[in-house]
Amino acid sequence: MPDFTRWPSFPFEGDMRVKPLAAPVDVEPPRSGEDAADCVACNTHDEAYIWISERWRVRAMDRPTGLPMVLILECRSHLDIGDLPNLLAAELGVMTVRLERAIRSLDGVARVHVNRWGDGSAHLHMWFLARPHGRLQLRGTFLTLWDDILPAIPEQQWRENLALVAAWLADFGGTALAEPPHIQWESPSTIAYAGTRSDAPADEPLAADPAADARHGSPSGTLPVADIGDRASDSAYPNQGPARPVVDPASPATAWSNGDEARPAALDNAHVREGHLRDDDIPTQRTGIPTPDPSATA
Repeated sequence: MPDFTRWPSFPFEGDMRVKPLAAPVDVEPPRSGEDAADCVACNTHDEAYIWISERWRVRAMDRPTGLPMVLILECRSHLDIGDLPNLLAAELGVMTVRLERAIRSLDGVARVHVNRWGDGSAHLHMWFLARPHGRLQLRGTFLTLWDDILPAIPEQQWRENLALVAAWLADFGGTALAEPPHIQWESPSTIAYAGTRSDAPADEPLAADPAADARHGSPSGTLPVADIGDRASDSAYPNQGPARPVVDPASPATAWSNGDEARPAALDNAHVREGHLRDDDIPTQRTGIPTPDPSATA
């Protein structure tokens, strides 16, 4: 057995034997996708990639693997590495460095291995494999084998990593197509507010809370503006119905500061829920406040 079977990075142990070496063939079989009409890369739509540009595309595996990130860089043109014109050859170097930096910026990534194997597909594709930080046993040429042996990383972490890499590349151009996973959450079916009792039947009138009314300066049955500002939007609580606060013009909490004019009862509901008023909600003329003369000079 060769010496590399005793390297710490070699993923197997126990009794092994080398396969017999087959005799060489006179004519090698064509690679996959030699003809552009049958090429998988050429016939794959942009939606299958995490980032695209005018001349390059980056795709991921169809599911998480054992490494933090495994990506493939492809050129749009049906060319192999030795067939690239000078423009694409120069851009390949830039894209290789840029993608390596993007993957290495992910949490938990120590190194990024960049490889090109030419026996699989005829369409140029560069492999980028991230080695996890601290996993010294995964160093070196056997990282691709470990990727199939290690348990797959969580899908949410995998999708977050894809979105981060795509966003990094998009900062330099192109379009990021990968999105982070959406937060899964459930809204509460019921919620109790000040002056309400959550266990009261729907048809039973709620008892007034004098202490709460005194604190807020509002009569029973009204919801103070300060409390309305703390509530979420109506769509977050479908069982509560739309928030329709009742504003009492005679209430001290809803009176103007000069005491000469009551706040208008018809207010924009969105402004009330936010707990504040815009400047254009305030009347331009109030009792006791003189209207400035436009012709007057300072």
